[in-house]
Amino acid sequence: MNTQPVIGISGCLTGSAVRFDGGHKRTAFAMDELARWVTFKPVCPEMSIGLPVPRPALRLIQSSVGDIEMRFSHAPHDDVTAKMTAFTDAFLPTISHLSGFIVCAKSPSCGMERVRLYDEKGNRGRKEGVGLFTGALLEKYPWLPVEEDGRLHDPALRENFVERVFALHELNTLRANGLTRHALLDFHSRYKLQLLAHHQAGYREIGPFVASLHEWQDLDAFFVVYREKLMTILKQTASRKNHTNVLMHVQGYFREHLNGRQRGELRDVILHYRDGQLPILAPLTLLKHYLAEFPDRYLSQQNYFAPYPQDLGLRMAIQ
Repeated sequence: MNTQPVIGISGCLTGSAVRFDGGHKRTAFAMDELARWVTFKPVCPEMSIGLPVPRPALRLIQSSVGDIEMRFSHAPHDDVTAKMTAFTDAFLPTISHLSGFIVCAKSPSCGMERVRLYDEKGNRGRKEGVGLFTGALLEKYPWLPVEEDGRLHDPALRENFVERVFALHELNTLRANGLTRHALLDFHSRYKLQLLAHHQAGYREIGPFVASLHEWQDLDAFFVVYREKLMTILKQTASRKNHTNVLMHVQGYFREHLNGRQRGELRDVILHYRDGQLPILAPLTLLKHYLAEFPDRYLSQQNYFAPYPQDLGLRMAIQ
């Protein structure tokens, strides 16, 4: 299995001139920063169904009966919906190993949300459509981290996407290496603090499910359910409140090792983060310093402290 996460990406976002107008929408974050740590699998659905470059623009048409169709804007009766459906039906089963997908915003094939819909007379409707390719992708792989290029400019959404990519990659690797009860329990144990930071109710709900692992004869069936539960929790963007609860919990592990001044300093740094005066990197750095000084086996294994390569610097941009 690839040692790096494999991420699907709309071909135009890599810098390839595959857009309808012969241009591209190269995304700097993906190609200049993330590319060091992942392997990209580019695809242009529109070229994959045989359309040339350049080509007439496509749009999504909502028919009178509510069906969503893909047609050429200059020739609204030329329907390519069937071709796109045939392509997605053949292509999607080949990418079950992916750990994420970055799609092109507003595209009638790749847009994830707010794609313009037209009626059969060509009148502009609301921006509430989903590209045909991405819609099929989301339906087939509901646990897969999928983001649009534009949304990745948001530091919180960017960090959340990358975090989910590396979590799913580790889970996929676990499955590829052969599932065991010990490996599954170990994986979940290492993700406990991370899950708590994302969604406390989800963390409490998934715990009893994992505890029932011994009742499952089919480990792969358990994996399938666990994967969707895990990725659903991680999709919830970690909040300042939840991060603060996790940080307060972690500081308790060092209480007996620190003097009064150190305990006060650590508490103040966490509270300053809670109040928006410091980025999360500040308390995390101090906690990792104390973890190096006073090793704890449970904390040392927690993925929370390093959910993705530190060189990506994503937590530096998050308040």
